[in-house]
Amino acid sequence: MTEAILLVGGQGARLRPLTSHTPKPLLPVAGVPFLTHQLARAAAAGVTRVVFATSYRAEMFAAEFGDGSGLGLELDYVVEDEPLGTGGAIRGAAEKLRSKGNEPVLIFNGDILSDLDIAGLREGHRESGADVTLHLTRVPDPRAFGLVSTDADGRILDFLEKPDASGPIGAAQVNAGCYVFTRSVIDRIPPGRAVSVEREVFPELVASGAYLRGVLDGDYWLDLGTPAAFIQGSADLVRGRVDSPALPGRVGDALVLPGAQVDAGAVLSGGTVIGEGARVGAGAVIEGSVVLPGASVGAHADIRRSVLGRFAEVGSGSSLDSVVVGEKARIGADSELPSGIRIGCGVELPPGSVRMSAETAPCTARAFAPPAA
Repeated sequence: MTEAILLVGGQGARLRPLTSHTPKPLLPVAGVPFLTHQLARAAAAGVTRVVFATSYRAEMFAAEFGDGSGLGLELDYVVEDEPLGTGGAIRGAAEKLRSKGNEPVLIFNGDILSDLDIAGLREGHRESGADVTLHLTRVPDPRAFGLVSTDADGRILDFLEKPDASGPIGAAQVNAGCYVFTRSVIDRIPPGRAVSVEREVFPELVASGAYLRGVLDGDYWLDLGTPAAFIQGSADLVRGRVDSPALPGRVGDALVLPGAQVDAGAVLSGGTVIGEGARVGAGAVIEGSVVLPGASVGAHADIRRSVLGRFAEVGSGSSLDSVVVGEKARIGADSELPSGIRIGCGVELPPGSVRMSAETAPCTARAFAPPAA
């Protein structure tokens, strides 16, 4: 048996309004909840049992995955009443582990998409005798992550969590959010209080002489915490840039899920996903975007690198570029929404009310007299 802990307690604030009603790991990515991809890859690597460390909207995880039998896994759930950090979440979830002593336990962050060789990471940990093995990746700008320095043999020497942004920093290897802990090492994490594994647990283990091993593995790695990354990750799965046994269709330029209605004159490209029950009108162009279940896109609309929330509506002739539209929001016809705009859940924009170019027709609103002197 190989056990794992899945850290899924965060609120996904950077993805709002998409996460206003749904935890980030349950948002549909390439047609299925993102965790479905992670769990399917873990099962393919020999993981048999997973404990979820949950907090935000915790009940939704069990409602989605149940006991895990549909994925060939055994699942269990631990709910934090208040956030206890990564280390505290690991320690709390460990109470439901069955492994003991020197057995390896995989630990995943619930918002990372990668092509990591999970089985290889686990077996390398066993063979090396490490206390903890960390998956590392290289990023061009590491200031949003934790830097990890290693010697020539991969032994971790030091951690620098989210370095100061005041000076220039080049490409560096960072903590990629997947670990293998020897079971007995987890028991060294203090129980019942907030603990950061990055700022407290790992540095203290290094200082005590424990063997922490870093492994640079794989070519693909993406933190799905922002709208742009969420869209990219979905498109990369659809186009096959990163593999997933859970992809609900063939690799290609677009994925149209059952029950969706796409007019024959619409053009879908760039790894676009059209969710169940969604509708796309004649002449619409959708590139590299995610249209969630029940959403609709009017005729001749132009949608690029954007996300439409569940049951959102975009009127005919509208143009969206790198826009996030919340659940049940309505974008009126002939609107032009520029990059970076986020439309809240349930918001309604009248036709033509937001534009980047001149209006298509004269203003019909009644003119107002200037105020009296």
